[in-house]
Amino acid sequence: MGLFGSAPRYREFYALFERAGHNVERATGLLAELMDAWPDEGNRLRHEIKLLEEEGDTITHGVIRHLNLKAAVPFASPDAHKLISDLDDVVDFAEEVADFMGLYRVEAPTDHAVQLAHTVHASGIEIAGALSLLGDLSRASPHIAALDRLEHEGDDLERRALTSLFDGGIDPMVVIRWKDIYERLEEGIDAAAHVGRTLGGILTRRP
Repeated sequence: MGLFGSAPRYREFYALFERAGHNVERATGLLAELMDAWPDEGNRLRHEIKLLEEEGDTITHGVIRHLNLKAAVPFASPDAHKLISDLDDVVDFAEEVADFMGLYRVEAPTDHAVQLAHTVHASGIEIAGALSLLGDLSRASPHIAALDRLEHEGDDLERRALTSLFDGGIDPMVVIRWKDIYERLEEGIDAAAHVGRTLGGILTRRP
């Protein structure tokens, strides 16, 4: 028996969040792939990330419907709302970065953008790992700790990325475009860290 129990009445609830975790992992993985392959595979990957963003919306609606039906849940409904909202934010930021790459007609990604995108993906992997253990959340502590560590790494990467923009004598329009992209990448990492903090809060309030 896990931390919150694995009784059949929670099966659908756990399945929705595990599905959300896999969706985050896939979307962030495609974002990292997009940065690595840009511009060659850009249009295809942007489309695939958009589809995953729509899939995330579908999962979110499924969780909200489950809660509105007053179905059995293993922890407080406000925590479940917060958790699915945080997960949706990660995918939304990944989709927004992919969209910006096309809208801004980026010719080639910077090394900092590649590193940030891979940090987003690393966060997505940790999220999927944590949510696969939602029924026994105490086992997810290493994933939660990793999300906090990755947030600090993302903050440091963003600072270095922005410094490189303003120190490099780059065209102001290019600076504005990359600043937007860097900030969305960092916000994606922050959103992933919020998932970790929400899970940590649920863990500390366990019955």
